[in-house]
Amino acid sequence: MTYDSSDELDRALFALPLEEPPSELRGSILTATAYRPAPPFSAWEAIGLGVISAVTVWLLAVVAMGGAPLFFTTLGTIGRFTADGLSNMYALAWLGAGVATALWLSLFTSSQSISLLRQRFDAQRGR
Repeated sequence: MTYDSSDELDRALFALPLEEPPSELRGSILTATAYRPAPPFSAWEAIGLGVISAVTVWLLAVVAMGGAPLFFTTLGTIGRFTADGLSNMYALAWLGAGVATALWLSLFTSSQSISLLRQRFDAQRGR
């Protein structure tokens, strides 16, 4: 079946026997989208809490397994590994490039978001 004009197609679509949507459908959609409560933590806060919790559990496990000598040996190993990694010029160059890129991107992103917030604020105030 082919239709040459959109008028015929519109009449055919409107002639279909459709069921009425449930009365609570609009409310449930609004509850799931627009009226949904904000999450208690942002993504960065949740990541930070997860890292802090993981480090705390790790420290407690290290102390419980071997006490202070194993703990200080582990900290010394981590310190040596970090010092060896940061003494490599190539690693420092890549670290500097990453920091510079992150700083450059954050400067452009924050200025755009501030201007968008200002436009939204001005639009709400009727300016």
